[in-house]
Amino acid sequence: MPELVLRQRHPRRHVNLPLLRRIAAAAQAELARLHPTPAHAPGYLGVHLVDTPTIARLNQRHLGHPGPTDVITFHYPPLPGADPAVAAAGADIFICLDEAARQARAFRTSWPRELVRYLVHGLLHCHGYDDQTPATRRPMKRLEDRCLRHLTAGFPLSQLASRNILRP
Repeated sequence: MPELVLRQRHPRRHVNLPLLRRIAAAAQAELARLHPTPAHAPGYLGVHLVDTPTIARLNQRHLGHPGPTDVITFHYPPLPGADPAVAAAGADIFICLDEAARQARAFRTSWPRELVRYLVHGLLHCHGYDDQTPATRRPMKRLEDRCLRHLTAGFPLSQLASRNILRP
């Protein structure tokens, strides 16, 4: 299991980080069960909960896409020829909580459920899944839905929304 670092960087929407940590660990375990371990399992996993301006800047700067998106994953494989005992891969997953709320309204679900979907989506990218074409998107989406059903059955996702949440 990689070192997991959660960063709450959204100025208004707060998340129950201890619960998200348990969900992330369960998601990683479920994906390891459903999918063979990736060749370079991350030794570090950062999950950053951000707002629209932050994700839009990342999207433009690193992917060349204007505007916000829901989730961006940066997967860092170990350097070629590096000793695997000391050169673990890493990943950072940036999740936009504003997009989670917007998509939740559009799909008639909750933003905490969308947050978990985006977390699973980012983890699937770490497992080598790609969603750039319909042919690669379909198997990724099936696995994402399956993992989300498992997590929904095992955790109270509604409790991810901290009580001190401020509405925009």
